[in-house]
Amino acid sequence: MRDIQIGGLVSFTTIDYPGKLAAVVFLVGCPLRCAYCSNPHLLNVGDGEYDPEKVFEWLQSRVGKLEAVVFSGGEALMQGDALIEYMRRVKDLGFYIGLHTNGFYPETLKKASEIVDWIGLDYKATRNKYPELVGQNIAHDHMIKSLCAWLDTGKDMEVRITCDPRHVTKLDLLEIIQDLHSRGVKKIAIQKYVPHFEDNEHGTTPEQRNQFFNDDNLRNNINSLFDSVIWRE
Repeated sequence: MRDIQIGGLVSFTTIDYPGKLAAVVFLVGCPLRCAYCSNPHLLNVGDGEYDPEKVFEWLQSRVGKLEAVVFSGGEALMQGDALIEYMRRVKDLGFYIGLHTNGFYPETLKKASEIVDWIGLDYKATRNKYPELVGQNIAHDHMIKSLCAWLDTGKDMEVRITCDPRHVTKLDLLEIIQDLHSRGVKKIAIQKYVPHFEDNEHGTTPEQRNQFFNDDNLRNNINSLFDSVIWRE
C-alpha cells in the first residue's frame, strides 16, 4: 500500500475540530477547481513535502497534549485506502479523528466512517451553479450522497456554506438552507468569502461579501432552523 502524500501540517488549532485541541494534516490532490480555493498549492496529485512516518512520530509525541487530528486538503479522501489506514493508526494513538471534505467520494467516506468521529462538509452552491464554481458536473450529486451517508451514521458534523457573492445569492443561500433543514442537518456554518486571487475583472466589494452577515432577518431566519449556526466572518 502506498503512503499518503502530505502537503502541509498545522501543529495546533482550536477551531478546526469543535471543542478540541487539534492538529491538521493537509493532503495533496483534489478533483475540484473551486474559484475561491485557498489552498491551490495542494490541488495537484504528487509527492507531498512531509514524510508520513515522521508526521506520525510527531503525532505520537503529542499524545496527551492534543485531543484530535483533522485531515484536510485538497481533498483528503482522494487518497482512498492509504488515508483510511493512516487515520486508523492515528486513531489507535487515542486521538479523535476529524475530516474536512468536499464530499466528492461518498463511497470512500462510508468506508472511513468507522474511524472518523466528526466531519466538516462543504455545501458550495445550489445544484445548477455547482459546475461553474467547482469545474465538475457531478460534484453536487456526490456531495449530497456523502451528506446522506454521514447523516445515516448519526455522528457529529458541520455543513459549511462559503458565501462567495459571485456564485451564491441570498436566495441561493436560503435554498441551500431549506435543503439542509429538510434533510435533518443540525449544525451549519455560514462562512464569509475571503478573496485570495481576485483579478480586476472578477473582483468583489466588501459590501457584496458582507451582505449575508448584515441582514438581520436573514440571520434570524437561518438561526431558527438549526441547533447550531456559526457565522464565520
